[in-house]
Amino acid sequence: MTSTSAVPAKPPSRALGVFAWTVVGYNILVILWGAVVRTTGSGAGCGAAWPLCNGDFFPHHPRLATIIEFAHRSMSGVCTFLVLALAVWTFKATRRGDRTRRAVMASVFFLVTEALLGAALVLGGYVEHNTSTARVVMQSIHFTNTLMLLGAIGLTAWWLSSGAPGKRATRSDKTLIWPAWTALAATLVVGATGAVAALADTLFPSPSLQAALAADFAASAPLLVRMRWVHPAAAAVSLCCVLWLVMRVRSTLGRVVAGLLGLQLFLGLVDVVLLAPTWMQILHLLVADLYWIALVALAAELIWPESNRMQATLCQ
Repeated sequence: MTSTSAVPAKPPSRALGVFAWTVVGYNILVILWGAVVRTTGSGAGCGAAWPLCNGDFFPHHPRLATIIEFAHRSMSGVCTFLVLALAVWTFKATRRGDRTRRAVMASVFFLVTEALLGAALVLGGYVEHNTSTARVVMQSIHFTNTLMLLGAIGLTAWWLSSGAPGKRATRSDKTLIWPAWTALAATLVVGATGAVAALADTLFPSPSLQAALAADFAASAPLLVRMRWVHPAAAAVSLCCVLWLVMRVRSTLGRVVAGLLGLQLFLGLVDVVLLAPTWMQILHLLVADLYWIALVALAAELIWPESNRMQATLCQ
């Protein structure tokens, strides 16, 4: 009699994969609108109330900042239902022990922590023109959690689109596990420091590039401004870590990661030269999100390879 474990798992339906990627795309829109909230100083648009907006379920006669903040909260609410629906559908379409289940449960976990951190920002007053050290810390933690949420949802969609899980990694594949983890960790640091740099650009805009560079190292400049250099420094370290990884990988996904990394570095330079206008910050963030999803997918295939066939194409 054939054991249950020997029976290959039925691949998830195409519709589930499409829905998963739709959830990923919608989550990116929520993140980008969150950047609009920050750049327009609309974080307190609903007052010191959460989840209600100025004490109401639906704001009456709202000002522009209220509309922007309420739109973000509404989009986040829809995202909650989408992630929960994805979790239920994934559990119904996969078998016990499927790695996709772990990814979608991680999505639910980071969704909850995302909501709690968002509430903490509002209720703690870490919005609008608040320049305290506590806001810097909260902003970094919040964006790191945002990346973890996006990565978990992206990984769920990636695995749902890749079919059923296969064999575990062989000994030779394990040489790439630490480079993969290092690239992920370094990129998370870039994201956290990037959130701080973007906040500094929003709260303390510079009249010129020369003035901006001078302020970065001026003793009299606000702490947020003097911390901006940490982001490009972290980006340089992350560049080395990711290149270390992709140079040892031969796959289309590896080339996509390298291409998005190059584009992201270019947009970062343009963002600095143009003094970080809102549209440029959003474009920079969009590519950062796409790059992060691709990097997570690449790292996941190296850490938890789908099959020996996948290992042969990914690893030298």
